[in-house]
Amino acid sequence: MRLKTRPSHREKQLSEDKNFLHRFGYAQELLRDMGGFSNFAISFSIISILTGAVSLYGHGLTYGGTGMMGFGWPLVALFCMMVAASMAELASAIPTAGALYHWASLLGNKRWGWYTAWINLIGQIGIVAGIDYSVAFFADGLLSPVLGYRMTETTTLIIFALVLVSHGVLNHVGIRIVARLNDFSAWYHLGVVLILVVSLAGFGKGELQPVDSLFRLGETFSDKPYWLAFLIGLLQAQWTFTGYDASAHTIEETIHPRVRAPWGIFSSVAFSFVAGMIMLAFVTLSIQDVHAAVSADNPFIFVISQALGSTFGQVVLWMIVLAMWFCGLSSVTSFSRMMYAFARDRGMPRSDWFARINKHYRTPVAAIWLAVILSFILALTDYFIKLVNPDTTYTTLAFLTGVSVVGLYVSYGIPIWLRLIAESKGRFTPRHLGPWNLGKWGRTVAILALLWIAIISVVMVIPPNQNAGIALIMMMIVLLIMDLTYYRHHFPGPEAALQVSPEELARREAEFHD
Repeated sequence: MRLKTRPSHREKQLSEDKNFLHRFGYAQELLRDMGGFSNFAISFSIISILTGAVSLYGHGLTYGGTGMMGFGWPLVALFCMMVAASMAELASAIPTAGALYHWASLLGNKRWGWYTAWINLIGQIGIVAGIDYSVAFFADGLLSPVLGYRMTETTTLIIFALVLVSHGVLNHVGIRIVARLNDFSAWYHLGVVLILVVSLAGFGKGELQPVDSLFRLGETFSDKPYWLAFLIGLLQAQWTFTGYDASAHTIEETIHPRVRAPWGIFSSVAFSFVAGMIMLAFVTLSIQDVHAAVSADNPFIFVISQALGSTFGQVVLWMIVLAMWFCGLSSVTSFSRMMYAFARDRGMPRSDWFARINKHYRTPVAAIWLAVILSFILALTDYFIKLVNPDTTYTTLAFLTGVSVVGLYVSYGIPIWLRLIAESKGRFTPRHLGPWNLGKWGRTVAILALLWIAIISVVMVIPPNQNAGIALIMMMIVLLIMDLTYYRHHFPGPEAALQVSPEELARREAEFHD
């Protein structure tokens, strides 16, 4: 005689999560195994203050001087927390891996959803390319003097390709190993920041500069008027605070997602703001000669090497490179999940491929490798542009990060704007909100978030980074052609999923338990 055992709390929660997903017409195909910390960790790792703030440190210093760290970083962080809070509300209400795309479809219509998805995909291409190119750029700069070769655009591109492949392989073999690495990555980031700060504060070769140098305005090392240079320099902080939609894209792999994923979105930005502010303060106060730092090939490497010496400085810099590598790993995970969710609603060419889940690894293998290939193509395009026009003044990182910032933030803004429209028409009311919400402050925060998105969408593509704007315009033209020639009449949208029967959902889920 077999005794019946009561289901555990975890089993009850998994059943509740699956049933709530069924309301939107989707089967539980992805492995739901991520806890709250893992969900936070993937966004925290993609934000990665050791990637964005570090790789574009020279950009911020060149345009905004040391005051960029004291004023620019908290200014951007404040508004990004508003964007994150508005997104977190929607994630709690509509907990599906399609995230932004699905929110826009349900709050507006399927065409709004289709454009949101593709604009987000453009941003995702830019962020994966930008992060992994940062890994390659720093690794190339550290390896070249040791191995005795000359660092060029070509050597950086080769390392970039190898980094992308490593992220593709690990994402291919399963969410469990990626989730564990993301958990480690979050603690690793905090550990490296602590080591860097303590080293600079207690063991630096020179005395720290006065704290008021962090808030020195009017200093620029560019040919722009200061007010314009300061705005251009905000790209450093703005690119850092991207990718936190990853907590929403992995929401179907998260246990108790209506609470844990929203907290993952918001808290990843808040923790990054505080940790990043502390790190940037000590790095900037360690600069003995700002002019020399700005003139260096890599200002951040120059500052750390001068402050900590060549040997220990190199060790710390390699630790930072590994943090960047973790950041790229998480970004490929987020990108592939968004693509998978969009493909299962037949929004992409060959959606049948990219919506397919590998039965052994429980991962969207085709979507993972497409994310890798598209990211390489974007960097390769910039490589050829520079071959044709070697006198370009912008950097590859500025180009890639400009594309990612505008693409991602426009896609963040569309569902937030549609939510306000739906509220005004009575189609989205307080009863539609999830357990994580801002209450009466939701509308005010959403309006401020949209104003910020509108401002940065212009600032991030003004000269000298106008090529990022041109690339985005060309991509939008391609989207218009795709929409008008085919998807306008053939894209079913997520609404079609609502017609799927419970029997069909059960059949799809059973395929992964044979």
